[in-house]
Amino acid sequence: MKTFGWLLLFPVCFHTGLGEVRWCTISEQELKKCDAMKTAFAGANILPALACVQGSSAITCVQMISDQKADAVTLDGGIIYQAGKDFNLKPVVGESYGQELGSSYYAVAVVRKDSTITINSLKGLKSCHTGMDRTAGWNVPVGYLIDSGRVSAVGCNIFKAVGEFFSQSCVPGAGSTNVTSLCELCVGDGHGQSKCELSPRELYFDYSGAFRCLAEGAGDVAFVKHSTVFENTDESNPDVWAQGLRSQDFQLLCRDGSRADVTEWRKCNLARVPAHAVVARPDANALTIFQLLDEGQKRFGTGSPSFTMFDSTAYGGKNLLFKDSTTELIPIPDQTYETWLGQDYLQAVRALSCDPRKLPESLGWCTLSTAEIWKCSDMAVAFNSKTLNPPIRCISGDSTEECMKMIQAKQADAITLDGGDIYKAGKIYGLVPAAGERYFGEQNANYYAVAVVKKSSSDAFTINDLKGKKSCHTGYERTAGWNVPVNVLIDKGFITPKGCDIVTAVGEFFSKSCVPGANQNGFPATLCALCKGDEKEKKKCVSGNEEPYFSYSGAFRCLVEDAGDVAFVKHSTVLENTDGMNPASWAANLKSSDFQLLCPNGARAEVNQYAGCNWAPVPAHAVMVRPDTNTYAVFGLLNKAQDFFGYGSNASFKMFNSLDYEGKDLLFKDSTIKIVPVEEKTTYLEWLGKEYIKTLEGVRCPSAAVAANSVNVALLLLSSFLLLNFHL
Repeated sequence: MKTFGWLLLFPVCFHTGLGEVRWCTISEQELKKCDAMKTAFAGANILPALACVQGSSAITCVQMISDQKADAVTLDGGIIYQAGKDFNLKPVVGESYGQELGSSYYAVAVVRKDSTITINSLKGLKSCHTGMDRTAGWNVPVGYLIDSGRVSAVGCNIFKAVGEFFSQSCVPGAGSTNVTSLCELCVGDGHGQSKCELSPRELYFDYSGAFRCLAEGAGDVAFVKHSTVFENTDESNPDVWAQGLRSQDFQLLCRDGSRADVTEWRKCNLARVPAHAVVARPDANALTIFQLLDEGQKRFGTGSPSFTMFDSTAYGGKNLLFKDSTTELIPIPDQTYETWLGQDYLQAVRALSCDPRKLPESLGWCTLSTAEIWKCSDMAVAFNSKTLNPPIRCISGDSTEECMKMIQAKQADAITLDGGDIYKAGKIYGLVPAAGERYFGEQNANYYAVAVVKKSSSDAFTINDLKGKKSCHTGYERTAGWNVPVNVLIDKGFITPKGCDIVTAVGEFFSKSCVPGANQNGFPATLCALCKGDEKEKKKCVSGNEEPYFSYSGAFRCLVEDAGDVAFVKHSTVLENTDGMNPASWAANLKSSDFQLLCPNGARAEVNQYAGCNWAPVPAHAVMVRPDTNTYAVFGLLNKAQDFFGYGSNASFKMFNSLDYEGKDLLFKDSTIKIVPVEEKTTYLEWLGKEYIKTLEGVRCPSAAVAANSVNVALLLLSSFLLLNFHL
C-alpha cells in the first residue's frame, strides 16, 4: 500500500520541477490569446510556466508536438483521430459543455427553412463546411454520406467524390486536394487573400464561418455543430453579417429524410461526437498538463475581468485555444484516441479510412461457370471504358466454397453469395460483406423464401401434404432452396431428423428431389434423383449452372417440366420467368397465373401475395471479401458502375441481366435493382441477422458441440476408470 501511495503522489510532486508547457497556436488571434493566458497564469503564479509557439495549422501543431517542438494543443475530433493514428499522440484533457451535454456535442446539417432540401436531395447542391478533416464540418457528414451509399468514393478518391457530389463547396483547407469545386464558395479574408485557408483568415472557416456561408446565400447546406445557429442568431453575434438573423428561419436535416427545428438537435443529427481535447505526446505527464489548466480555469474560467479562458471576443475570433462554449476542462482517464472518440464517432467516419495508396492493383472476381466468365469479362471491359478503379480481373472457381478458399488465400478478392454461403464464408473463411443487393419491390436488402406449386383444381395440396412429394431446390445449403424450407419443416414437426442426420431425414420425407450440391458421399441418392445434368448427362446435381435445375430459375424449371411437385425459390422467381419475361424455350409460354404459393399456415396464395404468404424474410445476397480489403473501394466501384450499367441502363452491358449469356443470376441476381452499402452490417453475423442465423443453425449439425460433448464423455469415462483402479 505504501508503494502504491508513493506512485500515486509522484506526478503531483514532480511536476513543479518542469520548465514550461509550450502551447501550439494556429493563428495570430490564437497567439494573441495564448500570450494573454501566459501573462495571466504567470501573474497568478500558476506552474509550470506556459509558453506560446506558432503553428500554421492544427496538423502542423500535431507534427511539432511529435517532433518535441511543442507540448500541447486543443484539437477537434477529426484531428485527434489523425494525431492518434498517425502520430501516436494521446488526449489528456477534454472540454465539457455543461451538464446538458458533458464532453460531447452533435454534428448537424443546417438549411434555410424556406428550402425543400432533405438529406436525400443533397446531390448537386452547394455545401459549407467548417474545414478539412474537422469533425462536424467534414468527417461526420462526408463519412456518413459515403457510409450510407450517397457518395461513391471510386478509387478511394474522397475529395473527387465529394467534389462531384456537391456542385460547389467551401471546405477551408481543401486547396491542396486539386479539386477546385471544394474551394469555389470560399471568400478568403474579404480582400482577395487567404481564400480556402484552414484558418480564421478565411471568413467561412470554423462553425460560425460555415454558417455564415449558408446565411449569406453562398451555400445551400452548412455542416456545423448543434449550437452554431443559436450562437449566431437572435442577436447573439454582434458581427454585421449576423444582424437580423433568426434561429427560427433555419432547420436541421435528419438521417431519416425528415427535417426538424434547430431546437431538436438531440433527435435530428448526423452523429453525437466527442468534445475537443488537449493532446500531448505519449510520454507526457498528463496530470501536470491538467493541473496547469485546472488552476487556470479556477481563476480565469468565467467572470475574470483581466482574462477569460473560454471567451475569444477580445482577440477578434471565435473558439480560440478552447471552444467558447466550454464550461469546464476535465481530465481524461483512458488516454487513447479510440476511447475518447467513441464507437459512434468512429463508425460515422470509418469510411474516411479509404486510402487510395492502399488500393489493390485489380479486383479479382471469382466466377462459377463459363457463362459467368463471359459476363465477368464483359464487365471488366465495360468498367474500364469508364475508367473505374480498381479494374476487374476474372478468376474461375469450381464452386462457391472453392471461391471462398481462393479469396482467403488472396488468389481472388470478391464474389456475390447467397445467405447460406455468406454464413459459411464468414464463419469458416473469415470473409466480410462489402456491398449488398436490393431487389425490385423491396425497400431493404432482403427478399422472401417461398414454396411454388402449379395451380390445380384436382390436386390442390398444401404444406400439410408435402410428405412423399417430389421437390425442387435451388441448391444444398442455399437460403431459399434449402435452409429456410428445411428449417420450417423441422420446426413444424413434418421432418424429424435422427440426431444431426438432416439430409437423410429430408431424403425420406420427399420421394425424390433435385438438390444441386447434394451429390456427396453418404447423402441419399434421392436428393439428386430429379436433377438433369448437362447435354452429355454429366455434372448431374452439381452446384453450378451446368446443372439446368440449379439456382432459382433452375428449381422453377424443375417444377415447370413436371420433374417436381414443389419448388423452393425466392418470391420474384415466378414473375421473372413467366409472362414473357424469360425468352428461354422452357419458359416462353408460361403464365404467372398458372402458379401459386404454399403458405406455412396451410393455405395457398397467388404468386404476387408473397408478403403475406412466405416461409421467411431472408437477407439479400452480398459481395464478400477478405477483412483486409477496403470495402468502401469495392462498394464505390460497384455503386459508380451501376450509374452506367445498372437497372434501367441502355448500355450494351447490363450488370443485372444475364440473358446475353444464356444464364440467370450471373455475378448478381437478375432481380437486383441496386447495389447498396452494408452500412453498420460489417460482419456476416450482422448482415444475416439473429433470426436467419437461428434458421441456419436449425439445419446444421452442431458439430463443435457434439465433438466437445464426446470429449467430455471420454474424459469422464477415463477419470472414472482411473478412480476405480486407484481404489482397487
